[in-house]
Amino acid sequence: MSTKNLILPAVAAVVFNDAGEILLQKRKDVSKWCIISGHVEFGETIEAAILREIKEETDVVADIVRFIGVYSSPDTQTYYHVDKTIQYVTSYFEVKLSDDLSPDFSNSETQELKFFKEDDLPVDMDMINPNWLSDALTKNAPAFFR
Repeated sequence: MSTKNLILPAVAAVVFNDAGEILLQKRKDVSKWCIISGHVEFGETIEAAILREIKEETDVVADIVRFIGVYSSPDTQTYYHVDKTIQYVTSYFEVKLSDDLSPDFSNSETQELKFFKEDDLPVDMDMINPNWLSDALTKNAPAFFR
């Protein structure tokens, strides 16, 4: 059986609350914690894609604070599935939520949403770029390319 090799555009966002804690989503598909992320749909800009993903996965509207960088390294952006291998080119943003999260929100993708302290992140996190947090915390840097 042969597998397809694909390269796809994706988006991800870090969300901080006023206490500096980081919003993570426990995804239903893998039952692991991760930052909000998703695919860019045909005909959509990366900005529209991340704002749509935030709304879909949190039920809250958001605004983009800044662009953090582009992540395309095959070492950290490649996911292996039974029938395909996908390398994502991920545009990464910081966003601010326009309202509070519903404490018991869940849907087909989101099992749970929770803010975590930087030094108390959950151990059951999904595969993620190793630089996502340090890059997000580096506020005055130009965009990162990793």
